Amino acid sequence: MSRTRIKVCGLTRGQDVADAVAAGADAVGFVCYAKSPRYVAPEALGALARRLPAFVAPVLLFVNAPAASVEAALAHLPHALLQFHGDENAADCERFQRPYIRALRMGTGTDLLDCERTFSSACALLVDAPAAGFGGGGVAFDWSRLPPASGRGKPLILAGGLNETNVTKAIRQVRPFAVDVSSGVERAPGVKDAERIRRFVAAVRAADAEIGSA
Repeated sequence: MSRTRIKVCGLTRGQDVADAVAAGADAVGFVCYAKSPRYVAPEALGALARRLPAFVAPVLLFVNAPAASVEAALAHLPHALLQFHGDENAADCERFQRPYIRALRMGTGTDLLDCERTFSSACALLVDAPAAGFGGGGVAFDWSRLPPASGRGKPLILAGGLNETNVTKAIRQVRPFAVDVSSGVERAPGVKDAERIRRFVAAVRAADAEIGSA
């Protein structure tokens, strides 16, 4: 049976990290962008990451960050994956010599396969809805704009407005490597809801079971 990976992003509290892990998340995301309501300062990263067991990956999210800011975060969490949501080019993403995820806003002019070639060094591409400013806007985009899984060359992480009610349909249609959820499992920006996380994970696993039995 295929297994869709799950990333819970925008975590700011230790209890939420523990809840995401208990529910079955494969990765957790920490926002290192000071303008976000989910921002986590570098000095707080170590304490949050200590709630992670082996094999649950931490991901650090940046938006047009100076190199010194990325390095400061990595000093507290040296084994984290990096995720870039701004105007960074491939060289900007590669300079830290760490595995990285490149986020894409799926506007009308965005071609996923062109982006795969541009960011050939990325370990995965994350697709999200266009939003004013940077980061996700908590809304879904037209998934039919994505090429079929058989035509993609890189792992695809689907984000944008996902929640327990639509993620099964999203996985059925897109067949992503992973799904990324933030506001869809929140009570307030940066404050997660343990029950909503559990229901989201259950919906993902239901989609996997459905695809596996087809």
